[in-house]
Amino acid sequence: MAKKNPDKLSDQIDAGVKTAISKAIERHRRLGESISILKDGKVVTLNADQIPPLDEPKNNDLLDNT
Repeated sequence: MAKKNPDKLSDQIDAGVKTAISKAIERHRRLGESISILKDGKVVTLNADQIPPLDEPKNNDLLDNT
């Protein structure tokens, strides 16, 4: 299935930012670095072994904290 091309500039920016964040999270995981995220209104620090690999669907949960 081909990827849908976003029509709006804001959609393109949003897709680019999500891709960059995913890559940064994966890089931290591979390098053994921790990350801090907002979960239930509180800042939570995850060690590298707590960060799910990029190919797992749970990784999207880290990005969708709106």
